[in-house]
Amino acid sequence: MNLLSAIDIGTNTIRMLVASRGPGSLRPVERMRRITGMGKELRDTGNIGKKEFAESISALRELRRRMDALGVVHYRACGTAALREAANRDAFLAAAAAAGVTVEIITADEEAMRTWDGISGRIRDAGKTVVMDIGGGSTEFIAGPGKGRSVSLPIGVVVACSLFRISDPPENWQIRNMRLFFSERIRAGTASWERRRFRRLVGTAGTFTTLAALEQRMKVYRPENIDGFSMSVERLRYWEDRLGRMREKDRLRLPGMEKGREKYIVPGVCQAVSAMERFGIGKLTVSDAGLLEGILLGLGAGKGEKG
Repeated sequence: MNLLSAIDIGTNTIRMLVASRGPGSLRPVERMRRITGMGKELRDTGNIGKKEFAESISALRELRRRMDALGVVHYRACGTAALREAANRDAFLAAAAAAGVTVEIITADEEAMRTWDGISGRIRDAGKTVVMDIGGGSTEFIAGPGKGRSVSLPIGVVVACSLFRISDPPENWQIRNMRLFFSERIRAGTASWERRRFRRLVGTAGTFTTLAALEQRMKVYRPENIDGFSMSVERLRYWEDRLGRMREKDRLRLPGMEKGREKYIVPGVCQAVSAMERFGIGKLTVSDAGLLEGILLGLGAGKGEKG
C-alpha cells in the first residue's frame, strides 16, 4: 500500500493524517493528534517553553515511530504560526530532525492555500464561501485560491488567552473585551472584502470540530459525524455563554470536550461568533478536513520527504 503522511505542527496541537494513495484519490488510514501547547509562552518570552518544547519533540518522535510501523513512503511536516515566530525555532527544527522528522515552516499564504485545497472539493458555491481556520497563534480567513484571497490575523486562541489573561472562569468583562477585540481585528483585516456578500462560513480546526462534538454530545470523536455538520449562530452564542460560565475542569466533563482544549474553547467560540456577525452569516458548516488534507494533496505534486 502506497502510504502518505501529513503533519501539522501547530501552536497548540500537533496532528498527523496518514492516507493511502490510489488512482486519483486519497483514502484516510489513520489520524493522530497531541495537544502540546507549543505556543503557550511565546507572547511572554518569544520562545517555545522548555516543557512544551520537550513534549512537542516527544510527540514528533511518536509520530515517526508510527510512520515507520505503517510503512509510510512519503511525508511532509509543516510548522505554522508558532514556528514562524519563535526565536528558538532553529533549535526546534534541529531537535525534530534528530527525532526523525524534517519540519518545513510554511508561510501564512501557503497555510491558507493548503487549507483551501483540503476543503474546496467539499464546498458548494465556493465563490460565496469564506473559510475560517482558528489556530493557536493565528486565524486564517480564506475566500478562494490565489493572491489576495486570504487573510492571516495574529488572534489565535493561545495568543488570546495570553493577551487577556483570562481567569477561570472568565469574568464577563473579559469576554466582552475579547469580543470587541476580535470584532475590530476581523473587520479591519477583511476590510478589502467589504463589498463581498458571503452566504456560507465553513469552519475548520479544533474550535469548530469541538463545537460540533459538544453539540452532538459525542463521547467518541467520529469524523464522519463532524464533517458537514451545521450550527446556527444562536447555538454558537449558547455555547459561548454556557462555556463562559464554567470552570475549565467542568468543561472537561462535557461529552465532546477534548482534554487540552478546555482552556482555549471560549476565545475560539467568541472569535467564531464575531466572524459570523461580521459577515452577516447565520449558519456555520463544520469541516473535519483542512490543512492536513491540503498538505497531502501537495505531496502528489512532489512536495515532502521520503519516509
